[in-house]
Amino acid sequence: MTATTSGFAVELRDVRKSFGKSEIIRGANLAVQAGERVAIIGPNGAGKSTLFNLISGRFGPTSGEIHLHGQRIDGKKPFEINRLGLSRSFQVSNLFTRLSVFENIRCAVLWSLGHRYAFWKFLADLDDANDRTDQILEMIKLDKRRDVLAMNLTYAEARALEIGITIAGGASVVLLDEPTAGMSKSETKRFIQLIRDVTVGKTLLTVEHDMGVVFGLADKIAVLVYGEVIAFDTPDAVRANPRVQEAYLGSVLADQQAAAA
Repeated sequence: MTATTSGFAVELRDVRKSFGKSEIIRGANLAVQAGERVAIIGPNGAGKSTLFNLISGRFGPTSGEIHLHGQRIDGKKPFEINRLGLSRSFQVSNLFTRLSVFENIRCAVLWSLGHRYAFWKFLADLDDANDRTDQILEMIKLDKRRDVLAMNLTYAEARALEIGITIAGGASVVLLDEPTAGMSKSETKRFIQLIRDVTVGKTLLTVEHDMGVVFGLADKIAVLVYGEVIAFDTPDAVRANPRVQEAYLGSVLADQQAAAA
């Protein structure tokens, strides 16, 4: 696989993914500039999670190309893609529940700082790792919970810790899969600001169903319908797009307005 000079942080070129005879992703094209915050929206079954799995290497595409900062990554393993600067979270938190908040973050920073397994080293003596961990805890507002076991965190705190783990390795591209799912309105509002703070200078792709989060967070929105990106533009342009309204957005906004009434 050869590198290119596309200039995009993430680029998908006619990406397709089939499971047996079922084609889930049907020629998706997307080009995300470095530093952009992009929300991927679409109806259930549109292929959003599959697209994330393709970009992060959990699945290989049936055909097409995926590029990270100009380097082709389709076919690489997830850890290889991670080391090239891409990290992701999942819909379900996956933490070391019997380790403290501090220890969870420190585990995530070790590799990026060049630390490998060595039985003669004590983690407490790794000043660079400990300092970096403290910095991340302050960023995600969990510095006062540093010694609490992950299993004893509230739901919102656990999601914040997961985001901390996601950014701990210094990835330049961050994928967040439904980061505010299950949160109250007040928690969601705080979480939007948290995501903004921790992704400054990074490229963000997020899958999100809450349109308030989407319009409050994203610089651009990619609309995925039946495995194809039918629109990719600013929030205002996507909101006004007749094709998007017909395929997805109009019914979602109507449902949310009815729920709020």
